[in-house]
Amino acid sequence: MLNYLWAAMILLGIVWGAFHGNLNLVTEAVLDSAKEAVTLGISMLGIMAFWNGILEVGSSAGLIESLSRKMKPVFRFLFPKIPDDHPAMKEISVNMIANMLGVGMAATPAGIRAMEELEKLEEEREKNKEPFYPPGTASDEMCTFLIINISSLQLIPINMIAYRAQYGSVEPTAVIGPALAASAVSTLAAVIFCRMVSSRK
Repeated sequence: MLNYLWAAMILLGIVWGAFHGNLNLVTEAVLDSAKEAVTLGISMLGIMAFWNGILEVGSSAGLIESLSRKMKPVFRFLFPKIPDDHPAMKEISVNMIANMLGVGMAATPAGIRAMEELEKLEEEREKNKEPFYPPGTASDEMCTFLIINISSLQLIPINMIAYRAQYGSVEPTAVIGPALAASAVSTLAAVIFCRMVSSRK
């Protein structure tokens, strides 16, 4: 759907420029935007590589496991039906830690792996004759994880700071306070919603 939307917007811009005799400006804008996209992509690639490396080093050094243990009361509240030693818990931990650091793109692989582990958990429940959700149906844990992931509590919005620095912001870190406040409110709303829905079942 988004592909069609973007294609329609681009086509509309070209037709509008041609209709008003500004097709040369459209061409210049396309070339400038392509150059800017490559520059921004290379800049963000370096930042993502750095933070992915930090997460890998932290994981190898046991930092992720340590943070996961400290966050266990939170996970127990959010995901009471997932066993503590289940692999899904580690992937959820990595995802949330990356999101809190504001590195959403680094959180994506862990998020995908967490969903896969949660799907395996439903298969285990089916084998053990426990209540389960059939394949293709999102479980309570999947929905909770997805909603909290989307709300994305950010302590340090690395990506946003990098974008602001790339475009010449005088004070790129000024966004930390507003981002923390906004993401804290959205995460709190997500947790309240998940608890309300779960309590009705």
